[in-house]
Amino acid sequence: MLENYKVLTLNGIELDFRKETFVMGILNVTPDSFSDGGRFNSVEKAVAQAKKMVADGAKIIDVGGESTRPGYTRISDEEEIARVVPVIRALLKEVPTIISIDTYKSNVARAAIEAGAHIINDIWGAKADPEMASVAAELDVPIILMHNRLSDQYDNYFNDYMADMQESIAIVKAAGVRDEHIFLDPGIGFVKSLSESIETMQRLDELVALGYPVLLATSRKRMIGSILELPVDDRVEGTAATCAFGVQKGCHMMRVHDVKEVARTVKMMDALVGKFEVQGELAPRH
Repeated sequence: MLENYKVLTLNGIELDFRKETFVMGILNVTPDSFSDGGRFNSVEKAVAQAKKMVADGAKIIDVGGESTRPGYTRISDEEEIARVVPVIRALLKEVPTIISIDTYKSNVARAAIEAGAHIINDIWGAKADPEMASVAAELDVPIILMHNRLSDQYDNYFNDYMADMQESIAIVKAAGVRDEHIFLDPGIGFVKSLSESIETMQRLDELVALGYPVLLATSRKRMIGSILELPVDDRVEGTAATCAFGVQKGCHMMRVHDVKEVARTVKMMDALVGKFEVQGELAPRH
């Protein structure tokens, strides 16, 4: 139940999670992302990829200017802004979509929102930058809070995990972020062992029960590669399986590279879980 959510309309697109699971397409304008680094690091290439993802079923495009892969190189706020703002401005002109900015830096978030982005997607759950929560509140935009922490040592994994999520929620609420602007991301693959990531998946319904929309971001991740013993570019089916499972557990958005395959998967799942009524009859038997 989305107790804390009111239906939002962003850039003319209604985010009604009761009727549809939304697909967020990943657009990394970086030279070093783990899956697609360097592929879309010009404005023209980025816009073309965004158009393709929207045509394939994405309603949200997540623009990232700094890689978060293991061992990534941190860049300055100014360099990150220079990467993402021209892309955001071009997307606004050319692509009918909701734009999220994938950053944990408040200066980058502010610049991106002021350039026209609609959502902040923070992989540190408003904990890395003490100004992030107040920027989200001041600009009155939704913020996605991902589970993350400095230490991978837990006293009791799931209890600590849920406490971490509650702490992120408390931080943004204290800053004045409205309930309906709080989204959650379980942070699959971040400071979690394989077994802890699987437990997080198995208990997604407990995160959903907090009453906020949940974004599931499993696309091509190491968890899938470890289980299927496949390289990063050969994990589409594994990604689709985790997304189908996420729909069944009540998640509301899927952040993915392979938009077409996942959009088809979650639409089928939406029908099976009753998010929309299926019209028509089956073809006659022969």
